[in-house]
Amino acid sequence: MKRGAARRNLTAHAFFLPFLCVFVIAVVAPLAYSVNLSLYQERMIGGMVFTGLDNYTKAFGDSLFHAGLARVALFFAIQVPLMLGLALAAALAIDSGRLRAPGLFRIGIFVPYAVPGVVAALMWGYLYGDRFGLAGEIGDLLHTELPDLLSGSWMLASIGNIVTWSYVGYNMLIFYAALRSIPEELYEAAEVDGAGAFRKAFSIKLPALRPALLLATTFSVIGSFQLFNEPSVLQSLAPAAVSTNYTPNMYAYGLAFDGRQFNYSAAVAVLLGLVTVLVVFGVQRATARRERLW
Repeated sequence: MKRGAARRNLTAHAFFLPFLCVFVIAVVAPLAYSVNLSLYQERMIGGMVFTGLDNYTKAFGDSLFHAGLARVALFFAIQVPLMLGLALAAALAIDSGRLRAPGLFRIGIFVPYAVPGVVAALMWGYLYGDRFGLAGEIGDLLHTELPDLLSGSWMLASIGNIVTWSYVGYNMLIFYAALRSIPEELYEAAEVDGAGAFRKAFSIKLPALRPALLLATTFSVIGSFQLFNEPSVLQSLAPAAVSTNYTPNMYAYGLAFDGRQFNYSAAVAVLLGLVTVLVVFGVQRATARRERLW
């Protein structure tokens, strides 16, 4: 009996070992290397010197890092609720069974997610242009001057539009899959009790969507704080509006590959990762507390 149990344990460990190797190589090793790199400074005299937490102390007082972090936090606070609200409305509309050609509607909303982020940013960047794009042509046609969507005051909203266009379909599929997992018996019981479509949506569908909503919010937090592709592409079209520290990821990239400050860049990246983890943890705690109250 003990020999059989030992053999099963050995088989289980054999199946687990490939995943463990990939996880260590692809996740743990790069993180450990970045943390180790952030604890050193390369000096002209003395070469690579261990400086402990000096890079982190410098990052805590870095106004450029703070500005980028505040910008992505604002982006998260405004763009994510809007995007998830649109995705939720689309999922509820498809699940209601009242749409004509729901499959075509679903594919139409999901298709932008299949467009690579760089291509989407380029496409929208040329549409935004007031001199060379669709916005400029519409302005000429109407003989009026439209807002410059590539200016500094509009840039964050323009990036938010690109991200929303790209990810509404992805989040819609998460919500729609959660809606399809609700047992039909619940709807039948609600109909027996006289519940209409809106009552079923508020009393059955929305409570059942809480885990999916938490999952989508978690992904959105990570995506917002790691914003990089869209502002990087738009920077070539509007260099005055998108600085090298527009987002923390762009700042870390610029420090590493333009400024050759690899150690400080690693410290900024590690701090950004910690901030992201803390925000995700806060969202999950707030969600769990609200569920206990309900």
